[in-house]
Amino acid sequence: MEIWINPACSKCRSALSLLDAEGASYTVRRYLEDVPAEEEIRAVLDRLGLEPWDITRTGEPEAKELGLASWPREEAARDRWVAALADHPRLIQRPLITADDGSAVVGRTEEAVREALARGRAGS
Repeated sequence: MEIWINPACSKCRSALSLLDAEGASYTVRRYLEDVPAEEEIRAVLDRLGLEPWDITRTGEPEAKELGLASWPREEAARDRWVAALADHPRLIQRPLITADDGSAVVGRTEEAVREALARGRAGS
């Protein structure tokens, strides 16, 4: 299991605390420092079953500077969104947890983190 975090994020810290409390085995990726490539973002999106605009933090200053609110949310624009996430990792929703069974979740709630834990244990 891998968790993409921003250490300054309270949701990330809560997710890590829950993983620790449950004795989960995981790897931390500080994705603002270890920026995911476009291919990695596509792979995580596939695992999540989501589109790039679904995991984009549109309230961030970078999103406003890029004008993301006006970008089309359609297949033809998917590569543009993925490139924006790779170029501006702060826009990536967090924390992202990839489970050992090949799935992933956006771990913003305790329920989502527990879902990742259950999937990880089922995949073991």
